[in-house]
Amino acid sequence: MTTENVQDELTIPEAEWNSSMFNLAQQQFLGASKLMGLDENIRNRLLFPQRAQIASFPCRKDKYSEVETVFGYRVQHVLTMGPTKGGIRYHEDVNLGEVSALAMWMTWKCALMHLPFGGAKGGVRINPAEFSRSELQRLTRRYTMEFVNMIGPDKDIPAPDMGTNAQVMAWIMDTYSQQVGYTAPEIVTGKPIVLGGCKGREEATGRGLVYLIQEAALHIGIDLKNATAVIQGFGNVGRNAATFLEQLGVKIIGISDVSCGLYSEKGLALSAIDDHLQKNGTLVGYKDASQISNNELLELECDILAPCALQNQITDQNAPYLKCKMLAEGANGPTSLEADKILWDRGVFVLPDILGNAGGVTVSYFEWVQNTQEFAWTLEVVNERLHHIMVEAFQRTLMRSQRDNVDMRTAALLEGIARVAEAKLLRGVFP
Repeated sequence: MTTENVQDELTIPEAEWNSSMFNLAQQQFLGASKLMGLDENIRNRLLFPQRAQIASFPCRKDKYSEVETVFGYRVQHVLTMGPTKGGIRYHEDVNLGEVSALAMWMTWKCALMHLPFGGAKGGVRINPAEFSRSELQRLTRRYTMEFVNMIGPDKDIPAPDMGTNAQVMAWIMDTYSQQVGYTAPEIVTGKPIVLGGCKGREEATGRGLVYLIQEAALHIGIDLKNATAVIQGFGNVGRNAATFLEQLGVKIIGISDVSCGLYSEKGLALSAIDDHLQKNGTLVGYKDASQISNNELLELECDILAPCALQNQITDQNAPYLKCKMLAEGANGPTSLEADKILWDRGVFVLPDILGNAGGVTVSYFEWVQNTQEFAWTLEVVNERLHHIMVEAFQRTLMRSQRDNVDMRTAALLEGIARVAEAKLLRGVFP
């Protein structure tokens, strides 16, 4: 092995933890724990995940002689609250730090929503667009086997995330079921309805975000029937949020995907955009709107700005130029610490990610409950219970924000961390 190769090997562990997302998650936690005077021992125990596993494994390509080695991850942040819960993402930038950050945020999210879960997350470092359906199936089944002793209906329940979907969950369910010798639909959530999936799960994150936007609009005095909105990201969350806002009378003046942004002062016709996407795959070339960059999109004048794409989109560089009254976060970690302070000083009302996108895990909880009880709920029941939980969590967070004179993100973190800390103190230390 050459000196260069040795150096590469030595820097791998540091690179795995060296994630801007994990740093953001830790700094958010440390800031909130300082405000609440959190016990030092509990603070140190919550700063890193309790369990983390990395696996490198082969994936056979469609050309039988080609085998690609890929890296997979599963992280469980807190085991105190019950089984852990969290999605699996397939993305080329996945690493241990990113997955750990997402697992930490999931812990606070579940605690904030009063769900009986600790936070978890998983991922595989690939670009799923470069894999065929059959290759993704083989990769998913091998990933499941690598972590089969770590997951389970009473231990850790995966769900879809970026780059994965209901079909991927079906493959995980089938692989796990083959190992235990019986059909176990409760091993995953976000699966197809015919396999025990929950009605309303696919659109739950976007729907939950809009429930919160309605509550926040009442609080800050926005009339949604005369409001404008900009949606960054037109995947599952962004598309559904835009659709539900349009149904409420909100004018969608800007949207974006990975290729570009679109802007129309008179409003965008989502049905026509859907048709364009079906034919072309991206927003590029859509004729009834101006094409703009994602950076320009974020700075459009609007009532509601909803970042529903990737992390680290709102920073100290663009936060001073945002022209929205409400920032409704559908993505995980879209706003930096520096930007948070700027937005707070400017009076922008923020629906933080651990509250804003909690609709997905909430309906995943409903799905898990239905699977364990072998009793399916109607869509009306699902949406009614989702609305109740989202609104109740919003009101608790708002009361904490007003009582402690802190921004909504800090208030949401304080609510979630306090619940986890209380549970840890009650359970004590073994032995």
